[in-house]
Amino acid sequence: MQAAWIETQVSGPAFKYSLTFLHFSFYTLYSEFFKGLGGIVGVLNIPNTLTIARILIIPVFVTSIIYKRYNYSLYLFIIAALTDLFDGLFARMTNQKTALGTFLDPLADKFLLVSSFIVLTIYGWIPKWLTITVISRDIIIVIGWLILYLIAGTSKVDPSVLGKTTIWVQSLLIAYVLIDIKFSFLPDIPFILFLLTAGITIVSGLQYIYRGLKLTHAN
Repeated sequence: MQAAWIETQVSGPAFKYSLTFLHFSFYTLYSEFFKGLGGIVGVLNIPNTLTIARILIIPVFVTSIIYKRYNYSLYLFIIAALTDLFDGLFARMTNQKTALGTFLDPLADKFLLVSSFIVLTIYGWIPKWLTITVISRDIIIVIGWLILYLIAGTSKVDPSVLGKTTIWVQSLLIAYVLIDIKFSFLPDIPFILFLLTAGITIVSGLQYIYRGLKLTHAN
């Protein structure tokens, strides 16, 4: 009789309903899990992964200079510069531009360059006035971005050609300094190179200020 009762319950509508509900629950959980996983994978695409790698390189790069492992410093800086080149290239070629990448890419550039200028200035390889110029320009741009967001309600400021040129000029200066430290076969860093870096840094900062004022006036 007990076996017959069990057979009745198993084949009854209540059991079938429970089984269907359980199957639906597992299917929903499975779908949501992989949907969320797909979203994470979508954000962590190749360009964003390269940008995050550039950020992770920064503390290792600074540490290598502090412990006078200048060969590692040079290699790490070159790798970081290449990630900056290829993340934008991959994003354009594969149409994988994301909001995260748009935010992280310039932030990674700022962190890398400012950290480099500060640590190289501490050890006397870059003049203090140049580092102050670089940092002041970045602070002014960040403050201007905040003011623009508060007044105009927009946070989108497209990078200019002059701004990108500034990043590459600063990067070439740092690479030159690191090569000179490691191999010592290059001539002493010409003062004109410091002046050129400072000049393009100041001009690009003024351009961003002008563009910010123009956007504020337009809104």
